[in-house]
Amino acid sequence: EDAGVRWLGPTPEQIIAFGLKHEARRLAGDAGVPLVPGTGLLENAEAAVSAAGGIGYPVMLKSTAGGGGIGMKVCRDDDELRREFESVVRLSERSFGSGSVFIERFIQRGRHVEVQIFGDGKGKVLALGERDCSVQRRNQKVFEETPAPGLSDPTRSALHAAAVKLGESVNYRSAGTVEFIYDADRDDFFFLEVNTRLQVEHGVTELVTGIDLVEWMVRLALDETWTMPEVSPAPQGCAIQARVYAEDPNHNFRPSSGLLTEASFPEWTRCDGWIAAGAEVSPFYDPLLAKVMVHSEDREAAVARLEIALDETRISGIETNLRYLRGIVRWTPYLNGGVAMRDMADFNYTPQTIDVMSAGTMTSVQDWPGRVGYWEVGVPPCGPFDNLSLRIANRLVGNEEGTAGLEITMTGPTLRFNSATTVAVVGAPVLILKNGGPVPMGTPISIQAGDVLKIGRFEGAGARACFAVSGGIESPEYLGSCSTFTLGKFGGPFGRALLPGDVLGIKGDVPSTEGIKASTPLPISHDWQIAVLYGPHGSPDFFLDEDIDTFFATKWEVHYNSARTGVRLIGPKPKWARTDGGEAGLHPSNLHDNAYAIGAVDFTGDMPVILGPDGPSLGGFVCPVVVVDAELWKLGQLRPGDRITFVPVDEAWARDRQTEVSKFI
Repeated sequence: EDAGVRWLGPTPEQIIAFGLKHEARRLAGDAGVPLVPGTGLLENAEAAVSAAGGIGYPVMLKSTAGGGGIGMKVCRDDDELRREFESVVRLSERSFGSGSVFIERFIQRGRHVEVQIFGDGKGKVLALGERDCSVQRRNQKVFEETPAPGLSDPTRSALHAAAVKLGESVNYRSAGTVEFIYDADRDDFFFLEVNTRLQVEHGVTELVTGIDLVEWMVRLALDETWTMPEVSPAPQGCAIQARVYAEDPNHNFRPSSGLLTEASFPEWTRCDGWIAAGAEVSPFYDPLLAKVMVHSEDREAAVARLEIALDETRISGIETNLRYLRGIVRWTPYLNGGVAMRDMADFNYTPQTIDVMSAGTMTSVQDWPGRVGYWEVGVPPCGPFDNLSLRIANRLVGNEEGTAGLEITMTGPTLRFNSATTVAVVGAPVLILKNGGPVPMGTPISIQAGDVLKIGRFEGAGARACFAVSGGIESPEYLGSCSTFTLGKFGGPFGRALLPGDVLGIKGDVPSTEGIKASTPLPISHDWQIAVLYGPHGSPDFFLDEDIDTFFATKWEVHYNSARTGVRLIGPKPKWARTDGGEAGLHPSNLHDNAYAIGAVDFTGDMPVILGPDGPSLGGFVCPVVVVDAELWKLGQLRPGDRITFVPVDEAWARDRQTEVSKFI
């Protein structure tokens, strides 16, 4: 400030004094604010044990410089206090640069209730309502609401008065929060600490008071004529905030990182955050992604609005705590109001998710028919290479045939289920183990929470299988489909193939599988006959008659360099009906801008390639035949070394066959 820069906040002296918890306790005691029975700074573990004998167990061992839930440990006896003392000291030194600690009595059914204050720096302080922040994980806040539910008017007034008294005792300047532990069993409260800053949860206070706290901070610092109101505005209604974190609550709130493929929030809420689709979430910083806030006339209505808001919030690409938040907002103790911090230990979180323990060679989320309508602008449909297997698997578990599932290539994943469901695997023969015991393909498999399904290696004929789960895999739609396009790095939940550590969500609307029986195994072998329609580029314009005869008479071999973009074939070279491609190129296979179809056999020079679902929509090569729709599934089962004979059919046969396939599914 001596250099002409205005500091928007409390004075340095206030920040230093309240930043050390033992000093903050002293100031609160001097101001007559109720204190939890506790100590000053402790020299060693034995001093802590001696003090705990007078206070009574359990006690909370705290770092004086700690914050954000770090540097705190509940100790229930002498042995635990001795054991944890050095651990908390070391953690505090490493995290905050100070290893000083003290202890306080631990209130068993405490609620975290805090008062928002604002001071003019000259002795005047207002209390702008209180917030209940008792819904926490790892001693960090998850839900915050104002006003705090279940407080009597005298207690609420006493809380505000205590916070104001402490602020006035130091001529507090700008925004701050005085935190209390509220003992619901005794309707009593005690001082915890002061946060000398604008808190994450300040938005709910703004919603019920109509105050812009940041504006107040700026005006106080820059406008010498500005004065605070004489009294605090009366709160209007109830506001609740839910914190959206990049973490996995099902694995002890393990932090998540990676690329966000979807991020959307309901426009009718207040949402403070920084994320958008395409953002990269780093593992190096706080995992808070966004704060979803709602405001309504009373708590019941606000909770109902928050439930809808969380249901409408969509984040994909990494695991977040969204499912956890949706569970809490429907949890009876939360609905009743007045949750104590320890009550969260009783919240039973059982997400409808699948943990990817190992991912297999190439496992991706696909749906049928894929991304339709964008072929002409170069976006391939993607979808399952063997579309028949995915459609059958979906029907076996009661889904619509177009529901998103997994396509598995050559080696399958190992999946752990966190809730009961039904799954099915259809396609190339493969050993499937559930909790170490074999289970059949092509039939519904009942799954319980905790079950592990291991899909093995394809040792015989066929290259792919498809996995379906009741309700389907959760995935955002991109251009109308959930299918993953790995080359384009979009689609599916992650924009890529699965990796170990991924978490797959299961859609909540689980259908019934009553009456659905096992499916007839598909005719998969190493020797294939595939029906094709002749054209558009044949004899005599591009090929000789003998080239076409040879094409249909040959048993083509599948090349090792084959993928979802296309299947390369090994066989005789055409003699061609022309010497070059004219203006299109030097080779007779060259054309100007030929529109391709999935399943078209494209002669790239002298080598034929069957175009796959991730292949190009436009190119410069001739296509003498195209695989009929009903037989496209066979392309997904081709593996290197397989032999193919192409069988010419007419359009009537192709339509009849397609009708048969649809009826079968």
